[in-house]
Amino acid sequence: MNEPFKDMINGTLPVLVEFSAEWCGPCKMMKPVLVQLKDNMKESIRILKVDVDKNDVLADQYNIRSVPALILFQNGKIKWSGVGVVTSNYLENVINNNCNITSDKKTILYSQK
Repeated sequence: MNEPFKDMINGTLPVLVEFSAEWCGPCKMMKPVLVQLKDNMKESIRILKVDVDKNDVLADQYNIRSVPALILFQNGKIKWSGVGVVTSNYLENVINNNCNITSDKKTILYSQK
């Protein structure tokens, strides 16, 4: 994937970024959660994994101090962020409550109250 990070997060498609590290036990627990989330949401979400040890400048840019850290982007803007292990159902609710999701050629607007 050679697309610059900034370009990846600037689209209308919601992008969930997991900042993690190979040595992090809780980060390893997130892999099946993110696989299930992608299976549930299909093409309505893009999920990226960023290794903080290999991408320290990017981690510093987003003030990542603990892993796993999750940031949800849409149109280049941070819509939500969180730290720690969470469930796929929780993440799906976060995405649906904070992003515009395009499905079957119609846009569904979800907003957090």
